[in-house]
Amino acid sequence: MTSIIKRALTRRRQVRGRAAQIEEPDPRLVLGVEFAIVMTLCLSGLEVVHIAFLGTWNSEIFAAITCLTGAIIGLFVGKKA
Repeated sequence: MTSIIKRALTRRRQVRGRAAQIEEPDPRLVLGVEFAIVMTLCLSGLEVVHIAFLGTWNSEIFAAITCLTGAIIGLFVGKKA
């Protein structure tokens, strides 16, 4: 999964008359994105378990999922700019 995230965050710049410049992301950024994705998946599973056993929706868990998803999307969009 690291190589997929690293490739997605790698910036390629084309300069006239020169070869493309490739800027690889900081390894800490890649690890942070991996952690955020794993935590989003864990929280999603927690929400499913909460609904299955208690039969109710937990808005706090959903808010955490939304926050982490927004952070991940923001990282990808901000890094490519």
